[in-house]
Amino acid sequence: MKNKILVISSLFLNFCSFSQEKNDAINLRISGFVDLFYVYDFNRPTTNYRQPFLFNHNRHNEVNMNLGFLKLSTENKRYRANLALQAGTYANDNYAAEEGLLRNVYEGNAGIALDKQSKWWLDAGIFSSHLGFESPKSTENMTLTRSLMAESSPYFLSGAKLTYSPNEKWEFTALAVNGWQRITRQKGNSAPAIGTQVQYTIENKLKVNWSTYIGSEYPDFQRRMRYFSDLWLQYECNKHFSFIAGLDYGMEQAAKHSSVYFEWFAPIVIAQYKINDKWAVAGRYEYYDDANNVIVPTIFSNGFQTQGYSMNIDYSPAKNVKLRVEGRALNSRDFNFVANPYVYRDNFILASSIAVNF
Repeated sequence: MKNKILVISSLFLNFCSFSQEKNDAINLRISGFVDLFYVYDFNRPTTNYRQPFLFNHNRHNEVNMNLGFLKLSTENKRYRANLALQAGTYANDNYAAEEGLLRNVYEGNAGIALDKQSKWWLDAGIFSSHLGFESPKSTENMTLTRSLMAESSPYFLSGAKLTYSPNEKWEFTALAVNGWQRITRQKGNSAPAIGTQVQYTIENKLKVNWSTYIGSEYPDFQRRMRYFSDLWLQYECNKHFSFIAGLDYGMEQAAKHSSVYFEWFAPIVIAQYKINDKWAVAGRYEYYDDANNVIVPTIFSNGFQTQGYSMNIDYSPAKNVKLRVEGRALNSRDFNFVANPYVYRDNFILASSIAVNF
C-alpha cells in the first residue's frame, strides 16, 4: 500500500519536474476543507453509527468531523496533477474496503493534454466519480446530507479517463476503472469496468449530464454484469432560484450467464432559493427502489424501497464558510432503519454542520 502512495506522489513530482525542465512557471496551490457536524437521530440507535447504508454525517448524538482534507494541485495548458489526503468519518466508512494508507487518499491523479489546444486530456489515478451530481464536500451541494442516490453510487473511482472538450458547451469522457467505487481491483476480477459521460452546459445556467457504467463486481467465476445510467439536469432560473432533477437506473444479472436481471432506480428533485448572499433554503424529495437488494442489503422481502423529504437552511458569514441545519425524514416499505431497541419503517434526523474551505 505504501508503494501505491509513493507511485501517486512520484507521478505528481514528475509532472512538476517536467514543468521545470521546460522553464514553465509552476503554479502550485494548497487548499483544504473541513466539515464538522452534529446529528440527532430520533430513532436513537444503540450505537453511534446511525444507518449502515449511509456514509456521510453518519454518527448519532456526537460532534465529529465528516471530512477534512489537504490538497496540493498544479495545472497549466499541458498538464495537471492533484494530491489530497483525507480524514474523518466519511473516509472511515466509505473507504472501509480499501487497504492501509489508501483509505486516506481523497484524490491522487495526473493528466496531460494530448493536443496544443488542450481539448483532449488523458488523466490517470484516483479521481471523483462521473456518476451523480453530489460531492463529498458538503458546501458544493444544495443539501447538507447526501441523497440516497448519492450514497448508493460511487463517490470516487480509480483508473484512467479520456476527456474531449470541443467547446465551452460540450464535454465527452470515456473511462476504464478498477470497479464500482474501488481503488484496488477486486481479487479474482480480471475485467476493468468502463464508463462514459456526456455533459452539456450553457453559461453555467443550464447543465445536462448523462453518465453510464458497465462492469462486474464479482470475481470472474461468479461474474454478473452491472449496467448503470445516471441522468440529471441542473437549471439556474435566476439569481435566487435553481433546481436539480435526476434519475438513476441500474440492472445486474441475477447469476453468471443468467438472462434474469435485477433492477433498481432512484428519482430525485432538489430546489434551492437564495435569499441573499448569506442566506439560502433548499428542499428535497427523493425515492429509492432496490427491491432485490442489489445495492442496499436488507433482510426483508420488499428490499429497500424508501422515499424521503428534507429541508435545510444555510448561513454563510463569509464566502468560504457555511453553517447549515437540516431536517430529514425517510419512510421505507419495510423495517430498514436501525433504532433503539427495534427497527423502524421511519427515520427522522436533525443535522447541523460547520464547513470551511481554505
